[in-house]
Amino acid sequence: MTRDRSIKIAPSILSADFADFGREIEAVEAQGADWIHVDVMDGHFVPNLTFGPPAVKAFRKHVKTVMDVHLMIAPVDPYIDAYADAGADILTAHVEAGPHIHRTLQAIRGAGMKAGVALNPGTPAEAVAHVLDLADLICVMTVNPGFGGQKFINMTGKIRQLRNMIGDRPIHIEIDGGVTPETAPMVVEAGADVLVAGSAVFKGGSRANPDPYGENIRALRAAVTRQEAAE
Repeated sequence: MTRDRSIKIAPSILSADFADFGREIEAVEAQGADWIHVDVMDGHFVPNLTFGPPAVKAFRKHVKTVMDVHLMIAPVDPYIDAYADAGADILTAHVEAGPHIHRTLQAIRGAGMKAGVALNPGTPAEAVAHVLDLADLICVMTVNPGFGGQKFINMTGKIRQLRNMIGDRPIHIEIDGGVTPETAPMVVEAGADVLVAGSAVFKGGSRANPDPYGENIRALRAAVTRQEAAE
């Protein structure tokens, strides 16, 4: 993954219409989404249950950009090949999900995917210091994982620390949780370049009326652009 610091907007389909995922994905991509973010939850590592490999494989047929699959599950390793077969471009595992995150990232890359590692709000940046050379993406959780629509937790200090740790490595910093036009500028200023947004993108629209998706995506980009222009 070459270094690309342009801001990516990655709508989380956890906020889409569950009865019409395929056309929701197509609609939000047509309205300017850069990536599609898929939150996989197991009801064990987090208190919610969402998608398994068959659902992700079904989504893949509709994704034309990048399918960014975030595993909020434990254990991770037994399912890596299944998500590779499902077509994930990026597969992210939590550092808290098991004792061998180094091995997990090796396995993700070995299965042909880009490797991401996620940090819960209570986990320090130092937890990924020794796996940076195996990571293509660091996901900083700005809510406690498990549910959409939560209030943003300010992790800008951790983001700055990670950006300094990353240095010149071609690693994205992704922010997941509570991203809005109000919070996006502060995380981008701190060093983030991928913004996962659920309700902030999908609110007010539908597959039949997708224009609000584009308006919401443009509002996020405009907020970040204004912040960058002010620097």
